[in-house]
Amino acid sequence: KQLMKIFLTGGNGMVGKNVLEFLKRNPIENTDIIYPSSKELDLRNYKETKEFISKLKPQIIVHCAGIVGGIQANINKPTKYFLDNLDIGRNVVYAAYESKVKQLINLGSSCMYSKDNFKPITEDQILDGKLEPTNEGYALAKIVTHKLCSCISYSDKNFSYKTLIPCNIYGPYDKFLPPKSHLIPAIIYKLHTAKQNGTNKVSIWGDGKAKREFMYAEDLARFIIKSITCFEKLPDIMNLGIGHDFSIDEYYKITAKVVGFKGEFFYDKSKPTGMKRKLVCNKNMKKLKWFPKYNLEDGLKKTYNYYLSTIK
Repeated sequence: KQLMKIFLTGGNGMVGKNVLEFLKRNPIENTDIIYPSSKELDLRNYKETKEFISKLKPQIIVHCAGIVGGIQANINKPTKYFLDNLDIGRNVVYAAYESKVKQLINLGSSCMYSKDNFKPITEDQILDGKLEPTNEGYALAKIVTHKLCSCISYSDKNFSYKTLIPCNIYGPYDKFLPPKSHLIPAIIYKLHTAKQNGTNKVSIWGDGKAKREFMYAEDLARFIIKSITCFEKLPDIMNLGIGHDFSIDEYYKITAKVVGFKGEFFYDKSKPTGMKRKLVCNKNMKKLKWFPKYNLEDGLKKTYNYYLSTIK
């Protein structure tokens, strides 16, 4: 049987590391996964990217690379998050096409959807309204990459480039230190630090009422691996989510229980809250009879244990 070559971009990022970790424990037969670091291959450089893909000749590309950060990081460096992600997405997808790679899985982000969605968001709602200003550049770069995948698949039926849009992700290999951390690792860091320092009051940005949907990173990794093995069954664009969301208040309370923080919370309304709600409709995912394995508390326990293992 012919060896299947998979080119994974972003192998040193959070999602990529979880994919590789999962593959170590659950290898796919006759596959070779190639995941150069950003030092070995700069995806912002088209010539370099094209040469690498043309030489490698992978059967499929799984594109997980991106420059990511939380609200504060996006506010501080909007141009970097816009341009770097635009260049990376365009280069990987177009170099794949020019190198005649027929299958590609592109990882999008739920921030590609407009900010004023209060019902579960369906895949056809991209470009339906205004984006959340705090990460607009990153979202636009992700939308452009998805649209490029669509254009290629539409104009040449020999190519099938598909986009997966996961809800927010947390878990091992996340960034816990501010200002680069997203919500859950930021909460873990704040509550653990407060507990260590004997601080009994911790601030919550905004009013605590905004709602977010989070999936444990290993669950996303499991689906990415599944999507390689059932590629033909995937729609061109598909949401991945757990099917329900929690308020920021609830994330703080459940994390406090896991961390063992016994103090109080207060609201810092001078800080941005972000979108009021961001819950993706996972109907298409359910059609594939796939469901996440971890509930929030179990995922948080595993994530906190990982965080404790990283503290020097």
